Amino acid sequence: MMKKWWENAVIYQVYPRSFQDSDGDGIGDLKGVIKRLPYIQKLGVDVIWLNPIYKSPDRDNGYDVSDYEDIQPVFGNMATFDQLLTEAHKRHIKLVMDLVVNHSSDQQKWFIESQKSKDNPYHDYYIWQDGEPGKLPNNWGSYFSGPAWTYSKKLGQYYMHLFAKEQPELNWQNPKMRQDVYKMMRWWLDKGIDGFRMDSISLLDKPDGYPDAPNPGHALYADAQPIVADGPRLENYLKEMNHEVLSKYDMVSIGEMIGSKVDDAKKYTGRGHHELDMIFQFEHVTLTPNKDKRLGKWNNIPVKLTDLKASLSKWQNGLNATGWNSLYWNNHDQPRAVSRFGNDSEQYRTLSAKMLALTLHLLKGTPYIYQGEELGMTNCHYTDISQYQDLESLNAFDELVNQEKIISKETMLDYLANMSRDNARTPMQWDTSKNAGFSTGRPWMTVNPNYSQINAANQVNDPNSVFAFYQKLIQLRHTFDLIVYGDYHELDPDDKDIFAYTRNYEGQKMLIISNFTAKTVSRDYDQAHASKLVISNYADDQGTEIRPYESKAYLFK
Repeated sequence: MMKKWWENAVIYQVYPRSFQDSDGDGIGDLKGVIKRLPYIQKLGVDVIWLNPIYKSPDRDNGYDVSDYEDIQPVFGNMATFDQLLTEAHKRHIKLVMDLVVNHSSDQQKWFIESQKSKDNPYHDYYIWQDGEPGKLPNNWGSYFSGPAWTYSKKLGQYYMHLFAKEQPELNWQNPKMRQDVYKMMRWWLDKGIDGFRMDSISLLDKPDGYPDAPNPGHALYADAQPIVADGPRLENYLKEMNHEVLSKYDMVSIGEMIGSKVDDAKKYTGRGHHELDMIFQFEHVTLTPNKDKRLGKWNNIPVKLTDLKASLSKWQNGLNATGWNSLYWNNHDQPRAVSRFGNDSEQYRTLSAKMLALTLHLLKGTPYIYQGEELGMTNCHYTDISQYQDLESLNAFDELVNQEKIISKETMLDYLANMSRDNARTPMQWDTSKNAGFSTGRPWMTVNPNYSQINAANQVNDPNSVFAFYQKLIQLRHTFDLIVYGDYHELDPDDKDIFAYTRNYEGQKMLIISNFTAKTVSRDYDQAHASKLVISNYADDQGTEIRPYESKAYLFK
């Protein structure tokens, strides 16, 4: 089977708002990304995934698009984008855009037209249901708290929004709407971009009749995800998109698949299915839902290593021969990896950041690095709700603490410090100057106070830094077909301290051992007979003695 360029690539995610401000307004922009291209090139990655930069009212930081073919002025203009694309390609770095077509902004021209009358040709571009004030079409809740429906007095109808009320759901059953989306996608690809990461793409097909969702916890509004994700028409939409757009370009297509299972992913990413190239699944980052179902994801529970291994192994084995994995620990919607899965204390932060990097990057799939992850950036550990900006976090606090009074303010703040999306959105930490070198003005979000210790300037020329460790891992992926294509086999699934696995390809074997704890343990995986220690986060090797957060890879020939 023909090999694809994205199989041995490493993708770097840039959240533009928090990456680099070039004009002192406190918000990162495209000129800032251009300024930092040498840094990204030095890291060694192959692709930049750019979070939304389209024109938007910014109700959800760009995921509410009002014009799909224009640039948000705070980020620059189309000429600046074209310059970024040109400069990235000069450095042999590809550029992937975020595609947000499960929903749009309520200020998008289609939605503005859709509200004028039921007979307007754009009315059916969105999902509307007849109804009366106060009598919702069903019990569905929004991901951002509250109901998934908002009433229009003028039309006597409710429109659906699985996210904020300013993010109405597009109606994918409308073929004209789909063709308009495909036209827009071709417009960007013809400009020369190299692919799309597709936001919430698993939610396109809503069930006929919009039945109530299960609500075992008797929450005020039910979690709609189990009945809106991976609907029966979704594959048809993806096949049509592939036929109309994706198959006609040398590009990568990445689906964000909320709620998808392994069998779903096999279909979506299987080469013979002509749908997507790879998907983001969420299982390993949602392993600790609150036992009180009314609280959803909000918790402060550490992830059990056995659960984490079981999840990752299930996806490694499930897609081994028939699909492709996206490998990630964190992104703009997840807390910082070293705080969530490692140990962000001063003693162990560097070791555990390197351990997590090695564990992930030697799995089968395409690895993603979220900006600052390569420096070991941590959660911000906020202590007051006034410090938060994330809509999801603020709404959840208001609903669970103030309105429903389910939990105390202190408990919810603890949960937010652990899980809030704002943890990932603090500005990139470039150096020790004011605002970490992110902006000469007041940043849109407070810089993490630990920037004086954790920053790029301290690491880019330090051979022992987290940054240098990521460089080595990227070089290994570019060197060894074994890492890209080798089969995966987990060792000792019940081990509560160690994650060990092997990769095997064309007579070569690589053994990966990672200690997820702060204690020293002894494990013998036949390390003594290895041909070579390929990489380790310790300066020496103690063989079967595995030290706190130690991670290493051996090659057997």
